[in-house]
Amino acid sequence: MEAERKQDVVSVSAMNGDGLQEFCNSVREKLKDSMEYTESGTLIKAHVPLRLARLMSVVPYKLSRSGGSNWELPLGRRDSKTASLSGSNNNIPAPNSTIQNLVPFFKRQGLYEVDLVALSGGHTIGVARCVTFKQRLYNQNGNNQPDQTLEKNYFLDLKSACPRSGGDDNISPLDLASPAKFDNSCFKLLLWGKGLLTSDEVLYTGKDGNVRILACKPDKTKRLK
Repeated sequence: MEAERKQDVVSVSAMNGDGLQEFCNSVREKLKDSMEYTESGTLIKAHVPLRLARLMSVVPYKLSRSGGSNWELPLGRRDSKTASLSGSNNNIPAPNSTIQNLVPFFKRQGLYEVDLVALSGGHTIGVARCVTFKQRLYNQNGNNQPDQTLEKNYFLDLKSACPRSGGDDNISPLDLASPAKFDNSCFKLLLWGKGLLTSDEVLYTGKDGNVRILACKPDKTKRLK
């Protein structure tokens, strides 16, 4: 899926399916609910950042309706003027990537082991669809067996959320311990065999000494600052 509206550019990889549209629709409804108006329809209070509201086309509509002004707020990104589905799929590592895939992949982008570990820390927040980790549960190495690095109880919990057949859009948190908190628990979970994606768990179980050291002690990535 590729989308471009004036200066607002969005690129979504194929693994995400129609999730972006569903997300935008849900945000739009929440934004509407967060507005307060007078009986005449005048906007008197907004509980959301105006920049986000502008992107969702809610505030300009309401202001115009109540006789107020409208405006264009330039958005977008500085690294590209276009969105590319193929570029997204080719330049973002697959969730089942091994450490042997990840390290050279990042190096092709001018990034190193410390960058790989630091950026993987972004998985402290968010969820993943069942289709992105189903292989780990049922056929990790092409032998119809699960990934042996998965902690047993975590494995059973994931199986209940992600069946062998169907359920591809079911979601599970990337960080089981604190899915809505920005911390380093996602790295601690790797030590316990509770990393959701193969591409995360191999930071610890993969045969790359530098990556493993950094994943065990993520504070070492502070030198990036």
